[in-house]
Amino acid sequence: QVQLTESGGGLVQAGDSLSLSCAASGRTFSMGWFRQAPGKERKFVAEIIWSGGTTYYADSVKGRFTVSRDNAKNTVYLQMNSLNSEDSAVYFCAARRLPGTTRRGWDYWGQGTQVTVSS
Repeated sequence: QVQLTESGGGLVQAGDSLSLSCAASGRTFSMGWFRQAPGKERKFVAEIIWSGGTTYYADSVKGRFTVSRDNAKNTVYLQMNSLNSEDSAVYFCAARRLPGTTRRGWDYWGQGTQVTVSS
């Protein structure tokens, strides 16, 4: 069992930046970020593969968000720039043991951290 602990959420203004982090208790194949706005389904945001650092992004965040990793700390980061109100959501960290599609195959989830962007 891998435990994931997120941190870094908060309230920011539109156009601001914010960074999230997710510390994992063990190593997996990859880690990802999802977000869920009130009344909406949870959606994929980004993924990074531990070995090699390959990254994937949702179209809605490409060019604004960057996912990175620190192998020594077993920690993944999500740097979010040019935030807007549509980015407001609870952000969840996830991890999976095997490759899969962006929507399926995630084995472990964090508790979530709130990001609110005021316009």
